Amino acid sequence: MRILKISDVYFPRVNGVSTSIETFRRDLLALGHEVTLVAPQYPQSALKQTADDGSIVRVPARAVPRDPEDRAMAWSGLRQILTRLGQGKFDVVHVHTPFLAHYAGLKFAREFKTPLIATYHTLFEEYLHHYVPLLPRALGRGLARRLSRSQCNQLDTVIAPSQAMHDALKNYGVGTPIEILPTGLPEERFRLGDRAAFRARHGIPQERPLLLFVGRAAHEKNIGFLIDMMRDMRRLNPEALLLIAGEGPAAAGLRARASQLGLSGSVRFMGYFDRGDELRDCYAAADVFVFASLTETQGLVLLEAMAQSVPVVAIPRMGTIDILAPLLGCRHATEDPRSFAAVVNELLADKELRARLAAQARQYAQSWASRKMAERLCSVYAGLAHTAP
Repeated sequence: MRILKISDVYFPRVNGVSTSIETFRRDLLALGHEVTLVAPQYPQSALKQTADDGSIVRVPARAVPRDPEDRAMAWSGLRQILTRLGQGKFDVVHVHTPFLAHYAGLKFAREFKTPLIATYHTLFEEYLHHYVPLLPRALGRGLARRLSRSQCNQLDTVIAPSQAMHDALKNYGVGTPIEILPTGLPEERFRLGDRAAFRARHGIPQERPLLLFVGRAAHEKNIGFLIDMMRDMRRLNPEALLLIAGEGPAAAGLRARASQLGLSGSVRFMGYFDRGDELRDCYAAADVFVFASLTETQGLVLLEAMAQSVPVVAIPRMGTIDILAPLLGCRHATEDPRSFAAVVNELLADKELRARLAAQARQYAQSWASRKMAERLCSVYAGLAHTAP
C-alpha cells in the first residue's frame, strides 16, 4: 500500500505529533508499506539533528511569529511538491495537522480521487486562549469547535487517539466515522536506560528522591501546577528534586515562577534530550513520573515512563484516562497541589510499593506496543482503499 502523509510539524520539532508520525511511519515501513511524508523544512542547524531518508520530502518554510520552534510551509512550494507526487498513485492520504497540511491534503485527495484520513491530535479548544490571549475564551472555544467540525466532516475517516477525544469530536457534531487508535510504543522505548549514569552526569546524588516531567514546556501542559506542588513536596520531603525535561514558550515564565517561590534548589530545568539513550536514561533515573496536564489527547510520555519501570502519578483527565483507568503502574491524583504531593510522597516513602508499581508499569506498557497499533491502522487504510472510486 502507498501512503501519503502530510503534516505542518515533524522532527526536529519535538512534540507528541512528531513522535506519533514517526512511530507509525517506521512501523508501516517495517510492515512493507510505502510511506511518503511531506513536512516543513527547518533551519539546517536543526536538521542536522535528524537523518531524513528518501521518503521524507521537505517543503520550504518560514518562521512563525512569536513561535521560534515552528515553521509555516510555503503554500506554493507545498502545492508544487504535491502536484509532482500526484503523478504516482497513492492508496490513501493521511493528514496530521489542521493548518496548511489539511487544505493541501484535501485538495490533493479530491484531485486524485484518493481517500482522505486525518488524526485529530490536539484539543484546540483548550489551547487557543494560551496563544491568543486577547480572544475571549468562550469565543475561542466556539471557533475551534466549528473549525474542527468543518474539517473533520471533509474527511473519509478521523483517527482519535483516545476515547475522550472521540467523545469530544462527536459532541462537536462530527458525522465522519471516527476510529480510536492511540500511538503505541516502539520496541526501543523498552530498552532500559542507565539510572546511575544519568544521575552521575548531572550531579544528582544516587539516593536523592527524583521526580520527572517530560514534555513540551507549554502553557497547556499545566507545569506550573507541578512547580506549585513542589512547595508542598518540599515540606513533606525536603530532598525531593523535580526535573523538567523539555523546552517551549512557557519555559522562561516557569523558570521565573520556580525562582520566585524559592524552589531553585528543588526544581531543575533540563531542556530537550535526544530521544535515544539520553532520554531513556533520564526516565530511568526517576523515582516517580509526574504529570498534571488536563487537556492531553493521549499522554504518550506516561507510557514511555512506564516502559522504563517508573511509576506514574497523574491527574486522570481527557486522553490520559485511557492509560490511567486500569490503575496499573500508577496512582491517580486530584487537581490540588497539596493532595498531589501527598500521593507522590507515599510512593517515595514506600520502596516496596514503588518497586511493585514499577514492575507493573513495565508489564502494562507492553500492551501498548506500536506494531499492534500500526497493524490496526493498516486495517483502517485497507478499508478506505477498498471503497475508493
